[in-house]
Amino acid sequence: MPWRLYFALVIAAYLLVNTLFAAAYTLCGPGALEIAGPHMATFPEAYFFSVQTLATIGYGRIAPVGIAANVLVTLESLVGLLGFALATGLLFARFSRPVADIVFSRNAVIAPYRGQRAFEFRIANRRNNQLLELGAQVLFSRLESRNGKRVRRFYDLSLERHKVVFFPLSWTVVHPIDAASPLHGLTPEDLAGADAEVLILLTGIDEAFSQTVLARSSYKPEEIVWNARFMDIFQRRRDGGPLAIDVGKIHAIEELSATGVS
Repeated sequence: MPWRLYFALVIAAYLLVNTLFAAAYTLCGPGALEIAGPHMATFPEAYFFSVQTLATIGYGRIAPVGIAANVLVTLESLVGLLGFALATGLLFARFSRPVADIVFSRNAVIAPYRGQRAFEFRIANRRNNQLLELGAQVLFSRLESRNGKRVRRFYDLSLERHKVVFFPLSWTVVHPIDAASPLHGLTPEDLAGADAEVLILLTGIDEAFSQTVLARSSYKPEEIVWNARFMDIFQRRRDGGPLAIDVGKIHAIEELSATGVS
C-alpha cells in the first residue's frame, strides 16, 4: 500500500468516526450534551466533543448527560484506544519492514550463449543498501494436454548461477537452453499457443534489517524478445572512480540478425 493511500485512509477513517459519533450524540436529544452557557449543543459542537473524546483530551466545556450519551462516550473511548493502537502498529510495521526495491527488465530475451541460446532477464537494485545471499528461482509454466484435458504444468529452470552473495548493482539471470531445458526446441508460436509464462521469485537478506525480503515477477510470451541481447548499463568513469550503473538503461536491448544466433 502506498504511503499516500495509507495516510488518506487513516484521515478518512478519523473524520468518518467523529462524524458518526457526532450524529449519534445529536440523536440522543437536545439535553444529551451539557455546555457551559445558555444554549444547547449544535452538531459542530457535538463533532468537536467527539474529537476530544476520541483523543481522550476532555477540555471540560462539554459534558455528557444521561445514560445514552455516557454509553456513547464509553464506546467512543474504546474505539479511539483501539483505533490509535491499530494505526500506530501499522505505521511501525511499515517503517520496520524491509522492502526490496528490485527493478526487473521490461522484457526477457532469448540470446546467444556459449554456442547455443539462453533465456535471460536482468534485475537491478535501486536502493543504496546491499542485499545478501540473493537467490533466484525460475519456473516455466505451460498448458499441456493430458488425457484429453488441458492442464498447467510447472518446470524448474536450471540457472547458470542460482545465487549471488552480494547484490549491490545488477544481475543478468541466465537459463541455458540445452537439450535438457523445457524451452529446448520451442518457438514463439509454441509459447503463445501453450499460454506459457516464466515465473520468478527472488529471496535475499536486507543488510540493514537482517531480515528476508522477497520480490517476484513473470514474463509472458509477448514479453520475451527472441534473437536479442541486453545492452551494457555499466558506467565506467575516466578518473577511475567507482563503477556505477544506469538503472534507466536496464530495459535496453538490441536485436540481432538471425545469423547472429546459433
